[in-house]
Amino acid sequence: MCDWEARGWGWGLHAPSPWLILSLLLSAMPLGLLGEETRQVSLEVVQDGMDPKQNLLHIRAVGTNSTLHYIWSTLGPPAVLVVATNTSTSLLSVNWSLLLSPEPEGGLMVLPQNSIRFSSAIIFTRLFEFDGTNTSDTSTDPPGKPYPPYSLAEFSWNNISDSLDVANLSAMFQGCLTNDSAFANGSLIFRVQAFSKSGRPLQPPRLLHTADTSQLEVSLVGAKPRGNRSLFGLEMAIVSKSPDCPAMREQHSIDDEYNPAIFQMDQLFWGSLLPGFIQWRPVAFSQKRGSRDSALPCRASHPYPTMAYLLPQSPISRAFFGSQSSMCALNLTFGAATGPGYWDQYYLSWSMILGVGTPPMDTFSPLVLGIMAVALGAPTLMLLAGGLFLMLGPKQYSEYQAIN
Repeated sequence: MCDWEARGWGWGLHAPSPWLILSLLLSAMPLGLLGEETRQVSLEVVQDGMDPKQNLLHIRAVGTNSTLHYIWSTLGPPAVLVVATNTSTSLLSVNWSLLLSPEPEGGLMVLPQNSIRFSSAIIFTRLFEFDGTNTSDTSTDPPGKPYPPYSLAEFSWNNISDSLDVANLSAMFQGCLTNDSAFANGSLIFRVQAFSKSGRPLQPPRLLHTADTSQLEVSLVGAKPRGNRSLFGLEMAIVSKSPDCPAMREQHSIDDEYNPAIFQMDQLFWGSLLPGFIQWRPVAFSQKRGSRDSALPCRASHPYPTMAYLLPQSPISRAFFGSQSSMCALNLTFGAATGPGYWDQYYLSWSMILGVGTPPMDTFSPLVLGIMAVALGAPTLMLLAGGLFLMLGPKQYSEYQAIN
């Protein structure tokens, strides 16, 4: 769960304790000594010779002795297949006739198969909408009367080649429901961003990324809500060979320079020796230029096991894993009945980082380190100076003479 009010973390609700400050300071110091890893990253649209409108985006991030493959697709619901190999020469193989068939198993492979050390798929299955008009407590589940959900497998998507930006390592999937008046002037957008080195984007929530990660920003723009104060949610399914559902963890920080008044990071981990992860700040925004004034709270359910047939099917997931996989789902809900909301400008955005291995960990920014150095260093210097003065300064003698 990432409801701010329930946890006491949010826009200035409670200050972190001194023990938390000290522990985070001590744990963060060694991280500043780590070097920056870089990868050679390329983006390629893999097209079907018979039907070039089929969307399949391959992000290949090559390191010294490893390669990360992110395969994004809107065949069926939007989905990404993540594969990590222990060689810098692994390649993606696509059999389009098999991939588009009713039984797509084997239609998508990463070769050589014995180099694969991690594989998983994340499928974005449904968009939820709730009537929040008479809802005072958004921590309830669901946070209001639910409307029939939108299946993302029924959306029509743009040609990914038209939005591919190779220079900036980004692409955009834009979808709408052509037979639904609610999306007559609206769309659901998935912006994908890859990285060749560590850094932060300029726009909030300014999630820290590395060369081992990619970022997804989901935006709902211009769609007409079915209620006056509708709250929206997103369903995600995670497919892997592990029988266990991902573990949800929280990471707290006292540094809010990059994310004003947000002291929490929510994370999902799954896999064993080489884990996959998703991390996000518990915040969404109701305006394009995200700020405190347009920030919305976010809640996430704990992942729960589910059966594949209960959710919209992803051909790329079935093509890679076949039937030898397990599936867990979780729901994200954005907004509250009071405060800013989607109804302000018919806009909603939320971002996450997806990767393999060790997730990016926020360390203290130079500004906060400087403040701490002054706050902690000045009293120490004053004590040292005072002690030296007493030890080395001129001695004072009293005129009083003792009588023997």
